[in-house]
Amino acid sequence: MSDEVKGLADPARLTEWLDAHIPALGNEPLKVEKIHGGTSNVILSLDRGAQTLILRRPPAVPPPGSEKSVLREARVLTALNGTDVPHPVCHGSCADAEIIGAPFYVMELVEGWPADLTDGKIHDRPPFDKPPHAREVPFAMVDGLIALANVDYKAVGLEDFGRPDNFLERQVDRWEGQIRSYKQLYDFEWRELPGYALARDWLRANRPADFRPGIIHGDVGTPNALFAFDPPCRLTALIDWELSTIADPLLDLAWFCNGIRDERFPGHVPEKALYNVMDWPTRQELMAHYAAGTGRSMASFDYYLILAMFKGGCILEYKVAQAAKGILSAETGRFFDRLVRGNFAEAEKLIRLIG
Repeated sequence: MSDEVKGLADPARLTEWLDAHIPALGNEPLKVEKIHGGTSNVILSLDRGAQTLILRRPPAVPPPGSEKSVLREARVLTALNGTDVPHPVCHGSCADAEIIGAPFYVMELVEGWPADLTDGKIHDRPPFDKPPHAREVPFAMVDGLIALANVDYKAVGLEDFGRPDNFLERQVDRWEGQIRSYKQLYDFEWRELPGYALARDWLRANRPADFRPGIIHGDVGTPNALFAFDPPCRLTALIDWELSTIADPLLDLAWFCNGIRDERFPGHVPEKALYNVMDWPTRQELMAHYAAGTGRSMASFDYYLILAMFKGGCILEYKVAQAAKGILSAETGRFFDRLVRGNFAEAEKLIRLIG
């Protein structure tokens, strides 16, 4: 075990905690390996002879809010245990940072492949990158969102997990505040982005009245999911739940559908499309599949599409700000600048189409 890994998961103290809380892992000497070390979470594998499990914790130098986020992830995964939602089973969590230096949780190791983001595009694993199986991927993803939307969040103990009251009323101010905060955080001058003001004002004027709260994942995409290796495509787990909360599940579907072809734009590929969407179903096909599985109305779905575009543009602008500050590369800044502009451009296009 490397010194870096020991610093992330002290083997003696972690073994003592595992003995008390997860004896099913085994009783052999603990083997810990680092699988991934990102800026928001570190992923370690744990092996004591019986099975392999996964430990997630913040990095050694945690970003703001990461310790709270990891415990929120643990809570929602634990609540989903026993539901139909494909997710890693949470076996236990620890809020005491004294054990390994940060809060953490231990979850199931789920078999499956995630999509890969390279060269500015999201790529699926063969044979799911080409017809006929490419078309199965988004339907499998939406099947997971259907299962999530159908969970009674109060019945699984998540009644206080978010603030569903006035959720839609708060959204525009929430994300406008976020994008304007980058001036103070990164000394990044506010810039007028085409489509931003139109989307902001349209959202304020067209808020739906039929809000139905539920659990949302918050960052739906095939890189945040695992799929079975053999066809037909099946979702084995939604992963990376740090943005989950109680909100409107239609926002998850809209977030996923934003880069997907719309039947009302014949021949048009969205500017922010990261997927190989020419081999995928349209928004309308996925909407119909979701509506059939959840019983939710799609009458106001354009609102959620525009809200997801607005939210995405406001969030991703921080990457542009970080690149301007020198925290990220100029190439990364150009990539996210394209995504930010694409979000607001697509929002403007949709607003002008629907009038």
